[in-house]
Amino acid sequence: MSNHLPTRPMLRVLAVASSLLLAAPLAAQGPVATTYRSAADRIIAAAQADSAAYNRLADMVDRFGNRLSGSASLEHAIDWIITEMRGDGLANVRGEPVMVPVWVRGEESAELIEPRRLSLPMLGLGGSIATPPEGITAEVLVVGSFDDLAAHANEARGKIVLFDVPFTSYGQTVRYRVDGAVAAARVGAVASLIRSVTPNSQRSPHTGVMAYADSVRRIPHAALTLEDAMMLHRMQDRGERIVVRLTMGAQTLPDRESRNVMGDLVGRERPDEVVVMGGHIDSWDVGQGAMDDGGGVVVAWEAVRLLKRLGLTPRRTIRVVGWVNEENGGRGGEGYFTAHQDAVDQHVLAIESDGGVFSPEGFGFRGSDSAFAIIRQIGTLLEPIGAGSITRGGGGSDIAPLMRAGVPGMGLNVDGTRYFWYHHSYGDTVDKLDPQEMARCVAAMAIMAYVVADLPGGLPRD
Repeated sequence: MSNHLPTRPMLRVLAVASSLLLAAPLAAQGPVATTYRSAADRIIAAAQADSAAYNRLADMVDRFGNRLSGSASLEHAIDWIITEMRGDGLANVRGEPVMVPVWVRGEESAELIEPRRLSLPMLGLGGSIATPPEGITAEVLVVGSFDDLAAHANEARGKIVLFDVPFTSYGQTVRYRVDGAVAAARVGAVASLIRSVTPNSQRSPHTGVMAYADSVRRIPHAALTLEDAMMLHRMQDRGERIVVRLTMGAQTLPDRESRNVMGDLVGRERPDEVVVMGGHIDSWDVGQGAMDDGGGVVVAWEAVRLLKRLGLTPRRTIRVVGWVNEENGGRGGEGYFTAHQDAVDQHVLAIESDGGVFSPEGFGFRGSDSAFAIIRQIGTLLEPIGAGSITRGGGGSDIAPLMRAGVPGMGLNVDGTRYFWYHHSYGDTVDKLDPQEMARCVAAMAIMAYVVADLPGGLPRD
């Protein structure tokens, strides 16, 4: 061991060397925030200069309305997007074929017969079978949980079971929508109803996908409003006999061909490497599908259009995708993976927006620690619009197949306070969104995609 103390110049050299070693995982990227601050500020200013995203979304949903898989309105909307993307000058604009399931709601109604007559607003749940043409008229058993149903199983045979389950979180409460028909059928019910999966209501029912089990008889399954489910529960608690007539004309038809719709901003140096981002273009057959998820598609599309207008062409390609059939099958995400599986290793990042395009807060990310460190640096560029929070965990159902194959994934996080108020209901219309909040979502998506697509060393998977 030397007895000589280092000189001041030697200390400076050691300090620099130490800082370089600590920054080694990011050395190839350079100081990300410093390098891209000017471009990010330009994107933010341009995105907030007008209401282009909101206006385009309003145009789309006012023209075509809701867009359930298999519907003519969905296909007309996809045709329109292709024409508009080409008009924007995007490259490789196309629709890639995907076979999708076709469920048709048909005429439906619910009526309270006893203890008084009352029409009950309702929505059949996606995938449900029909009732007989004359409907099903039966006494109602109201339960508050699966455990409550099990405790009253001997009372359920021949009845319509209503699950009156208050909203806690979507993940917890949606189980009654998905699995309620199976649970009710197991104890001999002739049909099942749920309290709509929402924390807030103005006597508005909410739809969504449900499931059957091959081992259990299939029964019709529908949603009532929060208010009416609670009313029927109060009637039962008072000892009143409750009778409802449920009529549903739902059909499941043979699969049809639809399309994932997409366009590219081609990279200037590595065009075969791709950052893919978007949302799902299909929606349920009520409302306009503006929040869920026309807005997710449009903000990604507008982000790419904005980059092109600003002349910001990254090293790699950015691809915007409107995936199809997210709501009742997930065929679009699987179809995209199948069509591009030979190029999965060239997908450097997948970004999904499917939580509404309200005020952006940041992104949730799934990937390596070294990639997460870089994404957090990019997040600092989003702080001027309040979207700088980068958290672990994220993604989405449409990009899940890519993520399972090792592609880093992320989801846009927004203020979701009001999301489930309108989710899967007639209330999902464009007026629920704010033009400036959408503009900030555009900026967040554009900056994240642009910087990752432009990083000299790419986004590490390890």
